[in-house]
Amino acid sequence: MFTQEDLKQIADHGLTAEAVGQQIENFRRGFPFLSVVRAASPGDGVKILTDEETDEAVARYEEAADRLAVVKFVPASGAATRMFKELFEFVNEGKRGKGIDTLSERIGDFAFWPELQALLPEGADDRAIVTAIVGEGLGYGQCPKGLVTFHAYPEGARKAVEEHLVEGAAYAAAGGVVRIHFTVSPEHRTGFEKLLAAKLPLYEKRFGIRYEITFSVQKPSTDTIAVNPDNTPFRQDDGRLFFRPAGHGALIENLNEIDADMVFIKNIDNVTTDARRGDTVRYKKALAGVLLDLQRQAAGYLAALDAGTADLAAVARFIEKELCVKLPALYDGALLHDILHRPIRVCGMVRNEGEPGGGPFWVKNPDGTESLQIAESSQIAPDDQPLMKSATHFNPVDLVCGVRDAEGRKFDLRQYVDPATGFISSKSSCGRELRAQELPGLWNGAMARWNTIFVDVPISTFSPVKVVQDLLRPQHQ
Repeated sequence: MFTQEDLKQIADHGLTAEAVGQQIENFRRGFPFLSVVRAASPGDGVKILTDEETDEAVARYEEAADRLAVVKFVPASGAATRMFKELFEFVNEGKRGKGIDTLSERIGDFAFWPELQALLPEGADDRAIVTAIVGEGLGYGQCPKGLVTFHAYPEGARKAVEEHLVEGAAYAAAGGVVRIHFTVSPEHRTGFEKLLAAKLPLYEKRFGIRYEITFSVQKPSTDTIAVNPDNTPFRQDDGRLFFRPAGHGALIENLNEIDADMVFIKNIDNVTTDARRGDTVRYKKALAGVLLDLQRQAAGYLAALDAGTADLAAVARFIEKELCVKLPALYDGALLHDILHRPIRVCGMVRNEGEPGGGPFWVKNPDGTESLQIAESSQIAPDDQPLMKSATHFNPVDLVCGVRDAEGRKFDLRQYVDPATGFISSKSSCGRELRAQELPGLWNGAMARWNTIFVDVPISTFSPVKVVQDLLRPQHQ
């Protein structure tokens, strides 16, 4: 199947022929659907914290924070292509929908309007304005979301990446240091570095803290081969194999290299303004406090199991009630130990109000247990799709992760991925159809074997920007 030139290209990519062969086999066989049982709901997989419990969890985290190595992990490598899709259609094809009308009517309400206005000629029409947004001018059509101006303030507008600096100072400071890690595309890294070099001193002075900012890019070794519709390797015009980035699931490699006790994960576009940030900060700290309590209890039970003094029934009750893993009728200490010795993630879940995204589900596992997972619609069989509609909550990507074991050693997160949870999509290159393969999503299959706890959080903690007009919503004004 592979020539010597192919094998060299594969090796240069950091891959092996066996791994690429397995990718091609995945195309041929497809990925199985998740064995979903039901949607998680309040009292059945989604914890509802009382105000008192929330206060206690916040206090627990605040008391411990300075002793922890805390990192805020922000996937920021995606281009804002979807955000400006309608604008490109207007510029390139003349298609004008309601979105363009709204943009035109409220152009002065966008935080980037002063920047844009300075670039426009006198009397610029709608086409010239939209062209200046996505093309030569602001250049947002080729820009990552992190470098798009989101919010206006009296002292000056902020880009999305700046709001993460402000957020980080509010809940991720440990010992006066805020560590934030951005995953970026290689071509955009310089833009991030230039902006942060200018802005960091301002925010450090404002909040009386110091930032440690790090970057990583998606590794070429996580790319997947593209195939033709008949599942043979897709070759470029020069005869070389065609590899594609395998989606955000590849970032489990980047996350695995973070040296921290606790990692907050949140998407680059999910930020709000200072005036509306209170709930976000409160519940981020609460999720962290929940995590710390679960880690403490799990460590105690592990120590008892190792010493041979554990009450297995008590351990089982903790696993079922607190870690939300339903055990088979017959279990032993080895199974209980295996479940306790895993990374833990506490995930904020917001009430379902029709936003796109995955949701919380109970899933059957090969070891006879049932556990909680975040599932996308593409992972659920057609016959089970009504379960998606029955979900009371959905996933806003609001995670707090415990990545060390009870002895303080880093888990190898790659060992907790379910490789059978990728998916296949139809794409094209230079006008030719191809099939592409994405790795298990970062918060889907890449964390499938973690202990997962879902906690209800207010919808006010979720302020995504999927299209540019979302910046006109109240949470961004």
